[in-house]
This record gives sequence, structure tokens and C-alpha cells, in this order.
Amino acid sequence: MNFLYAQAPQAGQPSLLASLLPLIILFAIFYFLVILPQQRQAKKHKEMVENLKKGDKIITVGGIIAEVVKNEPDFLKVKINDHVEVKLDKSAVARKIDNEKA
Repeated sequence: MNFLYAQAPQAGQPSLLASLLPLIILFAIFYFLVILPQQRQAKKHKEMVENLKKGDKIITVGGIIAEVVKNEPDFLKVKINDHVEVKLDKSAVARKIDNEKA
């Protein structure tokens, strides 16, 4: 008969929700402070890269300043100087240089 008493829930044990609540709160904080801002920044960067047009000046991830010649679906054709044009992967664009700042 002792095994019946061992199975009975004790009054001092917390419920499942009470034990998972701190983890849920930590995940919510992590989501709002890390994941959501990173998604917004990635969306803004993708939109900026898609809207590049001929004549825009960009800085690549490697630090090269170039001028966009053509915006293709997967690549950008950019001019580094008067005689050098290269194809650049769109993910290698760090930012666009505003004409007012340059």
C-alpha cells in the first residue's frame, strides 16, 4: 500500500506552468531584444540592396568604394575606377553612400 502514497502529488510541488514560466519570460526577452531587431535590420538592408540603381555609390564588406553600373537579379555590376568593372554578389554590399555625405 505504500506505493499508492508515493504516487500522490504533494502540496509543495510547483505546477508545470510555474516551472516553465521563467524560461518563457527569458525567451520573450531574448526575442524582443535580439531576434526582432536583427530581422528588421536584415529586411532594411535587403530592401536597400534591391533599390540600388545606376550611379549609386556603395561600400563593400571588404571596404571597397564602388559605383553601381547595373543591378542584376543575383549580382551587381560595379565600377571601381574608370577602367575596372566587376560583378559583385549582393550580399557583399555593406552600405550605400549618400551623395550629401560624400
